[in-house]
Amino acid sequence: MAERVKPRISTRKQPKQSRSNELVSAILTAAVHVLVEEGAQRFTTARVAEKAGVSIGSLYQYFPNKASILFRLQSDEWRGSTEMLSEILTGTAPPKDRLRRLVHVFVRSECEEAPVRRALADAAPLYRDAPEAREMRAEGDRVFDSFILILLTGIPDGVRDIAGELIITTLTAVGKEFSETPRTDEEIDVYAAAMADMLCSYVDTLIGV
Repeated sequence: MAERVKPRISTRKQPKQSRSNELVSAILTAAVHVLVEEGAQRFTTARVAEKAGVSIGSLYQYFPNKASILFRLQSDEWRGSTEMLSEILTGTAPPKDRLRRLVHVFVRSECEEAPVRRALADAAPLYRDAPEAREMRAEGDRVFDSFILILLTGIPDGVRDIAGELIITTLTAVGKEFSETPRTDEEIDVYAAAMADMLCSYVDTLIGV
């Protein structure tokens, strides 16, 4: 049986002029609207072009197919998350303070971006196994793993690895579940504070505080 050909997810070319940047920005903005309003199953390049008010030919100058548009949306989200991780976790504050801030920022981000995140999750099979996608996820993993080495200094490697996996899994899984329902700012703050307390208490038990 012939191996299934994966769709190309890289863009055709990078915009270099202001007008080209504006065109790509309009396409991506339209893509978010179509994705949230129509869902991943009804997401097409034709609908995106119509929503953006551009010709399908103009869209194809930069994005060869719908997978490339969806991957660009996802990669922008991953890049933003990695930058957020790096800013918080490589700071100069005490490690547990950095963990607390990460929890608060992450939970709020999950709630604010829930509609797009859910829609992108449905579209993930189109691009999640591509080398570009794996590399972008790996960069975020490297930032977090470096922080765990600082947070749990002196802990045996095996225990530290399990702890790091447990912290990130709890943060992502519980944050995702919490964001499935619309939340007020007060609810987000209270929930994030409780999760931060829980994770910091777990860290204290590991380091013997």
